[in-house]
Amino acid sequence: MHVNERALIGQEVAGYYIQDVVGKGGMAVVYLALDPRLSRKVALKILNPVLSVDDRFRRRFILESRTVASIEHPNIIPIYEASADPEGVLYIAMRYVEGLDLRRYILEHGPLPPPIATNIFAQVAAALDTAHAHDLIHRDVKPANILLAGQAPSQHVYLTDFGITKHRTSISGLTQTDQFIGTPRYMAPEQINKETIDGRCDQYAMACVVYEALTGRLPFERDNDIGMLWAHLAEAPMPLSQLRPELPPAVDAVMMRALAKAPEQRFPDCATFAGALREAISGAPVTLQQPPPTVQPSMQPTMQPSPSLPPSPPTGPRTRPSVPGGRRGLSRTWLVLASVIAALAAVVLVLMVALGGRGQEWTAFKGSAAAPLTFEHPADWTARSHLDLFAVVTPRPEEFEALFLAGADADWTAVAPIISGEPESASGVYVQVSDTLDLNADAEHLKATLDAILPGEVEITRKPVEDRVGTSRAKLFEGTMLDRKGRATRLSVIGYVVERPGKPLLLLYYCAPAACRQDVQKRVVESARLL
Repeated sequence: MHVNERALIGQEVAGYYIQDVVGKGGMAVVYLALDPRLSRKVALKILNPVLSVDDRFRRRFILESRTVASIEHPNIIPIYEASADPEGVLYIAMRYVEGLDLRRYILEHGPLPPPIATNIFAQVAAALDTAHAHDLIHRDVKPANILLAGQAPSQHVYLTDFGITKHRTSISGLTQTDQFIGTPRYMAPEQINKETIDGRCDQYAMACVVYEALTGRLPFERDNDIGMLWAHLAEAPMPLSQLRPELPPAVDAVMMRALAKAPEQRFPDCATFAGALREAISGAPVTLQQPPPTVQPSMQPTMQPSPSLPPSPPTGPRTRPSVPGGRRGLSRTWLVLASVIAALAAVVLVLMVALGGRGQEWTAFKGSAAAPLTFEHPADWTARSHLDLFAVVTPRPEEFEALFLAGADADWTAVAPIISGEPESASGVYVQVSDTLDLNADAEHLKATLDAILPGEVEITRKPVEDRVGTSRAKLFEGTMLDRKGRATRLSVIGYVVERPGKPLLLLYYCAPAACRQDVQKRVVESARLL
């Protein structure tokens, strides 16, 4: 989401005084804050307000954050509080750790010496296994979430960002707001495929981080997320010993097992992986127990090592048993066909995952007297300009044009079943010029203005902050728009009051709470230009 995260510096949020930004990502911003009640510094993580409109996500977030807070482990960052502020924005207050995260450490110091790496990852493994024992899966193990306190080679490790976890019985994939929980650089194949996940997906991510920490590069380096996801699904990384020849060959066997495409081919837990890695690096003999054999789905790409471990990287053509000529040719034909089908299926899968299963063709709204600006929008949306009053661009133009035309007395009967039954279609962009809009209005006055011009009661969950629409100054706000008559039907809204000569302009992205798309909202706003 396009938000000025520094706007909160100097303000109070949920009783904490914001002092600085210490980190940010697609789903949250982490601030250094002061807790005046105990006179201590805290790391205050504030989630993207779009997530808070999903009631189920909000309840799970608070419940699982409090579960993490109840876990006492020296390598899990202590959580002091997890809740929602009076405006509904989700936050977590955690211990503030002086020092670097592993990402910054690698950038500043380069690949880790093996003794430092084994010390760090033994602690990471202990934290993960403890979380898994409480039926919680981290799902976003990466260098930025590994905090280092103290001096090498005996740093104390804190694993953080447990606030967006997932129960082991859940299905991996997207939140209700269609955002991945995880980072493509470190994401396990079963997480990409949106299959049932357990702690072994964290083990895979940890192995990716180990690879990066020891080599200074990712196990799979690609130019875009699609290529990255495909590599996790179907390719084998370069053996570590080729990048760091001083490492014993046994390290390759350990890493290949932890990076196996199928979770049942990996180590039984993270501590076993960390122990095997330590033994391999030290040169001690490593005995890897044979994992159970795996039956791969016929349409899923895989590049598994042989079930008999330790595996070794392929170095030449494999031999196969001798069979009579005709049957041998037939088996080869079927093998080639199966490989081609699997590869095609995987490409389709990766595209669907990366693009959300939706078409990515875009077209331009050319502007009109009612909406004097241009912007890009999905090509399957229809633009309607209603005289000089407003313009709406949406997959369901008939229903939503009628809704916005009705104004404050709107009847939501026609759009309610779309919001509940076809949430992907209950989205769009609404544009209106109005002299009642004011860029300097506070939340209360902005709400009064919006209530007068929009077809529902507006609840502002994020106070207006400075932002930009294209190259124009704007004020960003977030909230919901409710059916005044029933109040059970609502749309999430992300709006901008845009500065322009004459009358200000309202640019509003609306969506069903379960189907908001950050990529669409962001592209609309960044491509917008006033006429």
